[in-house]
Amino acid sequence: MLAARYRKPWPIVAGIFVATLVNHGIAGAVGAWFTRTIGPDAMRWILGVSFIAMAAWMLIPDKLDEDEAAPRKVGGVFLSTTVLFFLVEIGDKTQIATVALAARFDSLTAVVMGTTIGMILANAPVAFFGEALAKRLPVRIVHRIAAAIFAALGVGVLVFG
Repeated sequence: MLAARYRKPWPIVAGIFVATLVNHGIAGAVGAWFTRTIGPDAMRWILGVSFIAMAAWMLIPDKLDEDEAAPRKVGGVFLSTTVLFFLVEIGDKTQIATVALAARFDSLTAVVMGTTIGMILANAPVAFFGEALAKRLPVRIVHRIAAAIFAALGVGVLVFG
């Protein structure tokens, strides 16, 4: 919606980057806190089940309400994108995945940067090529591949610790 409305991909991508960095930084801190607070056995089960649940969630397509009005301008393309993307990502699949990854791996910085780069790689093409690209991407297949990866991670955590 932002790309279609504003037609300025660079400030949109910059806004997505800032919003994701802050959002995933908070999510990663929560995951790291979980690691310190919960014992290793409980954490292994929570992570394994979380990754498997994430796999199931990936099979549920994201919904964008067709009747929803276009976003209102909140102070320019960059600021609008930053605020809107941050709010939309709260509780989203990527934020939950960031919590789980930060709980699993020792480097909070690596997890946050990795998930942020992943979001940029997923969203920048949409900002630049918008609807034309969305019509050609096999989103259903991408979701299934991501679900399989999350399921494998979950089983791996449960089986191999």
